Order: sequence, then structure tokens, then C-alpha cells
Amino acid sequence: MPRKKTKSLVRDINPDRLYNSVQVQRVINRVMSNGKKQLAERLVYEGMQKAADKLKVQNPIEVFEQAFKNIQPHMETRSRRVGGANYQIPFEVRGQRQNHLTTMWFVQVTRARKGMSMADRIANELVEAYNNQGAAVKKKEDTHKMAEANRAFAHFARF
Repeated sequence: MPRKKTKSLVRDINPDRLYNSVQVQRVINRVMSNGKKQLAERLVYEGMQKAADKLKVQNPIEVFEQAFKNIQPHMETRSRRVGGANYQIPFEVRGQRQNHLTTMWFVQVTRARKGMSMADRIANELVEAYNNQGAAVKKKEDTHKMAEANRAFAHFARF
């Protein structure tokens, strides 16, 4: 007799109030600390508006989406033990994992910046990511380089 199907682990997240975007809501949820969602919302919205003003773009959501498109990884490596040795095997990143890594890297990098308000940090990182620069884009490039360097071990992924 077949076993029961498990429920999907992916939670449905409602889009944010202002831009009606699920990705913006994910960032707000990640920026939030101690359950202070309104503060996190204000910080993210201010950061997006400041970034749009710096880049002289009308719609802040365009800046946000382009920045996140530039941060999104396409390849990553996973460790796998084969015959007593650990190999870093490159895998393609898809869907939910891609969004998760993008959001995590972005928030991690903004928190690491010091000496300014969180809204300014978000704005600066969005501007840099929009221009294909910044620490989050560097993290993506490092991940891609690692996957490219270990391409010789890709055949281990097929069993």
C-alpha cells in the first residue's frame, strides 16, 4: 500500500501592499527582526524609492526586479562523497531555491554594510546590483566560478 503524500514545504506568501510583489514581500520578511513588520516594510520601501531616485527611474519596482535578476544564481555546487573523497559537484539552480538564495544574499550583504541607516544600505545595494556591481553580485559570480571550476566532476551528479 502506498504511503501518504507529504505536504509541500513551500509556504504561500501574500504579495506586499504597495507593489503587489511576492519577491518584495520576501525581502521585507527577511529584513524584519523581532516581528516588527511595519518597520521592515518602511525600510524596504524607503530603500527602493531612494534607489529609484538615484538612478532617475520612475518606478522603484523596475529597479528592484532588475537588481534581483542580476543577483540570481544559475549554477551552484553541492558537496558529494564519492569513494572516500568529497567533490564539489555543480548543479543548476531552479525556481524556489534561486529566489531563496537571491533574497538571502541580498539581505546578508545589506546587513554587513555599516555606517548608515538600513534604508540607505538597501538603496545602495539595489543601485549597485542594478549596475551589476556590489557584494551580492560578487557572491553570485563567485558561486558561478566555483561551479565552472568543478565542471569536471559533473558526471558524479548522474547517479
